[in-house]
Amino acid sequence: MATKTFKMTAQGKAELEKELDTLKTEGRIDIAEKLKVARSYGDLSENSEYDEAKSEQAKIEARISELEYQLEHAVIIDTADKDVVSMGSRVKVVRLSDNAEYTFDIVGFAQSNPSEGKISDESPVGLALVGAKKGDVVSVEAPIGVLEYKIESID
Repeated sequence: MATKTFKMTAQGKAELEKELDTLKTEGRIDIAEKLKVARSYGDLSENSEYDEAKSEQAKIEARISELEYQLEHAVIIDTADKDVVSMGSRVKVVRLSDNAEYTFDIVGFAQSNPSEGKISDESPVGLALVGAKKGDVVSVEAPIGVLEYKIESID
């Protein structure tokens, strides 16, 4: 079975490493304290605080495992070419249907966060933008129809 790799920028890898470190230190210390307090309430079989703390602990440990796996299989993408959209590019676009302006950071799947403008190079918009140049118009299939974006700048 082939191992999945996670494409990311050097900055993205550093952010994931920071999150991992925080979870391993502050996150684990915090959850240990919550478990200690919950245990002090007595009978664990009917202790909702204890159940909640154990659930939170499981989520933290799952996220730690996920981050360790992603970082272990990370492939850093060099973004030297600023004339073409690639991973690590910050792209300013205008949606042609309504002249709405957007700025997207093209990142790897593990780093994507659309609410912060960080879109994956594997997302429909990311796939359309990667490889394009300033002034190009790209089309993206969306549930509401085809959206066209004109690339204003690449940083």
